[in-house]
Amino acid sequence: MGIRKLGYVGLNVTDVGAWTELLGRTLGIGVTRVSSAAGEVVLAELDEFKYRVALYSSTVDAPREVGWIVDSPRELDRLTGRLTEAGFTVAEATPDERELRGATRLRWFTDPVGYRVELAVGQAKAGTGVARPSGTTGLGHLVLASPKLAELRELYESVLEFELTDYRAPGLFFFRCNAAHHSIALANAETPSIHHLEFEHGSIDDVGRAYDRAKADGAPISISLGRHMNDKAISFYLRNPSGFHLEIGCGGIEVGPDWIPHDFGVSDVWGHHHAEANPFASPKS
Repeated sequence: MGIRKLGYVGLNVTDVGAWTELLGRTLGIGVTRVSSAAGEVVLAELDEFKYRVALYSSTVDAPREVGWIVDSPRELDRLTGRLTEAGFTVAEATPDERELRGATRLRWFTDPVGYRVELAVGQAKAGTGVARPSGTTGLGHLVLASPKLAELRELYESVLEFELTDYRAPGLFFFRCNAAHHSIALANAETPSIHHLEFEHGSIDDVGRAYDRAKADGAPISISLGRHMNDKAISFYLRNPSGFHLEIGCGGIEVGPDWIPHDFGVSDVWGHHHAEANPFASPKS
């Protein structure tokens, strides 16, 4: 498979300060500020690599780019061909964009919703020396909600060669590009958005300590601690300053080539009580 993993997400945000406070004080994540052609950018280091989340000051809160790490230049060329054949226009990124991402090769296209999707080869290691979070191991997955669910499924499953892991009727699908249960989930919704990003942690104790810090700081916990039915991950969710969720989780299962996609029925084994209405709710059995 050409795409190895979810590499990074860039966000346009209206309140960089509130984001930095949430990431740094509440979640213990190291952040740095760098200059680029796009202006000052705040980079969140979740692991040993340069960054996993980039924050750009803006007048609107919206996704800026979703970056996937590709195995090799040869695979980048192959996927470029598949995208072109499917009707997508693939462009080379600028040298400044490539340098900021820490990539040796970088191309991008626009998905059916209008989001910029990037394909990167290479990742630079972090060289800042800022304190990084004890327990955070990286960026796990994201969930995209959109009225163009069928088109997004066609892109990720048929063109980019993600594999369907499981689903829940009528409109929630989980896809993988490596052994992890899923790197992206696609959901039906009236308006396009990121529903959540997941920050991976090494243990339930790391998640528990983050939960305690969030409670102590009065952070908006939007979904309580619980275990998912499908990937078995234990997590909780925070409402971030841009309005969508950050999932703080650990323990997601891995699956092999003999895995059979199935409808997993209900959302959770236990917990995950929502502070607001759950748009993906299904009857509990």
